[in-house]
Amino acid sequence: MNNSSNISIFIGFIMLTLSLVNAITINELSPAIIRAEVLSALTSITILLIGFLQEIPTRKQNNKLTIKGKEGFYISDELTQEEKNELAWGTHMILTATASVTVLIYNKGTTILRRGIISEDIFKPGKICLSSTQKSKYISLVSTKFYPGKAEFDPIVKDLPAVIVLPISSDCWLIVGGWSERCFTKSDEIWLEGWSKKISSIFK
Repeated sequence: MNNSSNISIFIGFIMLTLSLVNAITINELSPAIIRAEVLSALTSITILLIGFLQEIPTRKQNNKLTIKGKEGFYISDELTQEEKNELAWGTHMILTATASVTVLIYNKGTTILRRGIISEDIFKPGKICLSSTQKSKYISLVSTKFYPGKAEFDPIVKDLPAVIVLPISSDCWLIVGGWSERCFTKSDEIWLEGWSKKISSIFK
């Protein structure tokens, strides 16, 4: 916990305790006293909630891992300017609006886009990518730590803690790597799936 959340939780707990003790020791209750006790309890609970809410972002940030690699942006010159603009916009949104650190698009034997933390290793789709195509559904590896076949994605960035594979066509995939285990929300997955379908017209 950070200091501000610690203080808020401590103060809220003390106030709630004192409010309960005061309510128990009152001999006679009047409407005014009841209203005061209710307001006191609500105030204490609000302060406690503020403390716990302050703690949530801290935990998420502490789980963020250091991904080794260099930042870069590569996009194939074989694409039209309109196609480049669409892919540049989409991948920028992915990297800024989700917990992703790297994005790769592979089409018909060639990596046509890398962005974020990247490497110069040659990526080739393996069993996981092929499985997503066969199922016509994205595959979300929330934790690659003990997942068989995770080495398939090492040429993108080594030891990615989380990966989402989205099939675009029979030989095209959008692959997104996350900065920590279980970092992608269901909303992230739905947005990524929607965008992968949107750009499928580029790769027909």
